[in-house]
Amino acid sequence: MHELSIALSVLDIVKSAAADAGLSRVDTVRLRIGKATGVLPEALHFAFDCSKAGTPAAGAALEIEEVPIGGHCGTCGRDFTSPEPYVLACPLCGGGAFRITTGDELAVLDLEGEP
Repeated sequence: MHELSIALSVLDIVKSAAADAGLSRVDTVRLRIGKATGVLPEALHFAFDCSKAGTPAAGAALEIEEVPIGGHCGTCGRDFTSPEPYVLACPLCGGGAFRITTGDELAVLDLEGEP
C-alpha cells in the first residue's frame, strides 16, 4: 500500500506550504493524480485520514482530481485517452508506436485554510 507513503509525503508538503502561507489550519487539500500512477483514490483518502492527526490538516478534506491516461500515437497520428490504467497499444488503431502525454501526474494542486 504505497498510498500511505504518498499520504505522508502530501502531509509534509501541506505542513511546509501552510507554514509558508501563515496558515494555522488547513481545510482542503487538492491533488491531481493520473491513472497511470496506480494510486487508488479510496486508499489514499483512507491513508490521509489516518495520518493527518496532529498536523495543520487534521480537519482537512482531501479532494482528488483524477486524470485519465492520454497519449499520442505515432502510427495513426491521433491523440487518445484511455479509461484503463495501462496502455499497451493505441486504442484507436492498435499501433505500438505511441507516447503517454497525460496520466502520470501526482501533484498537490493547492490548499485552503485559515491564518
